Amino acid sequence: MLPGHRAKRALARWRERLTPPSAYDAAAAALLVALVLLVVLTYNSYAVSNDEPVQQHYGELIIAYFRSGFSDTSLFHYVNLYLYGGLFDVVATLIERALPLIDRYDVRHILCALIGVGGIGGAFATARLVAGPRAGAIAAIVLAVCGPWYGSMFNHTKDIPFAAAMIGATYFLLRCMRDLPWPRRRHVVGFGLLLGAALGIRVLGLLMIGYAGLAMLIATLPAGPEPLRDRLAFFARSIVALTPAFLIGYLLMIAAWPWSALAPLNPLRGLIDFGEFHYHIDTLLAGRVYEMDQVPRWYVPLYLVIKLPLIMLAGAALSLACLSRRANVKKRARLRSETGLLVFMALFPVICEVVDRGPAFTGMRHFLFVVPLFAVLAGIGIDWLIDVAGRSGRWLAALSAAAFLLAVVSNAVLLVRLHPYQYLYYNPLIGGLEGAAGHFATDYWVDIMPEAVGDLEAYVARLDGPGTASHRYTVAVCAERASFENEAQDDPSLQWTADWKTADFFIAPTHMNCDRAVDGTVIAAISRLGVLIGVVKDRRALAQQAAHRN
Repeated sequence: MLPGHRAKRALARWRERLTPPSAYDAAAAALLVALVLLVVLTYNSYAVSNDEPVQQHYGELIIAYFRSGFSDTSLFHYVNLYLYGGLFDVVATLIERALPLIDRYDVRHILCALIGVGGIGGAFATARLVAGPRAGAIAAIVLAVCGPWYGSMFNHTKDIPFAAAMIGATYFLLRCMRDLPWPRRRHVVGFGLLLGAALGIRVLGLLMIGYAGLAMLIATLPAGPEPLRDRLAFFARSIVALTPAFLIGYLLMIAAWPWSALAPLNPLRGLIDFGEFHYHIDTLLAGRVYEMDQVPRWYVPLYLVIKLPLIMLAGAALSLACLSRRANVKKRARLRSETGLLVFMALFPVICEVVDRGPAFTGMRHFLFVVPLFAVLAGIGIDWLIDVAGRSGRWLAALSAAAFLLAVVSNAVLLVRLHPYQYLYYNPLIGGLEGAAGHFATDYWVDIMPEAVGDLEAYVARLDGPGTASHRYTVAVCAERASFENEAQDDPSLQWTADWKTADFFIAPTHMNCDRAVDGTVIAAISRLGVLIGVVKDRRALAQQAAHRN
């Protein structure tokens, strides 16, 4: 590159830095601050998920592996967790040990939720980079009011951190793509760190390496004719420039995922094994129960269509039309290439799932990492719509903006009504939560546990009466033991039991009809939007009968 061109590019960058933040930037910043406050105020409303005790122990095993000088290899024999990275679990464990007065699951929930807010910030930054501040603010708002995202931020401690790392890596990849073949050093480092964070959580982070190759290929195809030799040289220099990012990512991966370093091809083996998982796990789709390896090819696409807010789906569809936006040739070409890459990144994993018919269960949980990409595309598409409407008249632009705000406010009100079960959100295409109940996955994480235990404690207090010694009651739960004991740890009158038939009380979600597993008198019914999602049953009379027969 000639010195004059470098000077012009440096001047353009300084002008961009000196440009004062717009009202859209301020709105996005205010949104992120508000979300952080919500995290601090509400994190203890969310239950310990089924996977968290296992993942927590995995983080402890990784730390033990390094502390023992690689001699304690217990982590390589701990269920199938060795096929995953444990970056989040290691960080959460280290924070918990540094702050022993804070409950370990509180640490996990706060950390995961803050990372989820960071993912919203990543969606803002990515959409802003591609289409401007307004698109960025729209993307952030759309993702913030997305029930599957917000409701998962607190206890989906593998899915949300992975998704946030992937959208962060996407932002830095686009930054690098603009400056190829010699991107700025901080963008290369940023891409490497977030690539490593993704790989350090889930092997699907390898997708980002393929996306980087595609970005370099797109960058070698400029509008004007150039000799093939020059284009190949450009591509080769781009690979050299991004090599430090791949090395950083690799080092972070093996630090958080020790199994990946035991053999050169282990990451690829992990990717293959990940697609061939099969447990005896049942999942619900359109009222029919499937085993996880027998689900139809349309399982994941359908869940995305019925779980994502309509404003997000419509905006993402509109992003395909934004290529017709009036602009100079260079800007239009860049918008086309970057939007095209984002569309590919959002759809490619889903298409692979359809083609390969990989295992799937609990709805779209394992595909949360594409949701920020849909939010970015929605920001680009809705921004384009407002821009086009504005050229037809201010009133039409105002009407478009008002329609967007109405959709967002309506969705936000719905999430407030669902609290803290926002991840049970379904869009109007199937009639919301009411239409989904009994037909699609609902409270598979048993998030009802805090509310159920609270209702049970109040009921037991009335049974025992004031001023009397508390009796001890056994409680069976259609959930993980840790989830119940985390909520009841301060109440010695409630004791977990594995024997459902002799239990005094029973707590269960209505998901997969678990509430019907044992009989009893319903003493607490947990509902949202008029839909029953969980129950607490009094089984004392039945338990006494069972004990008498035995």
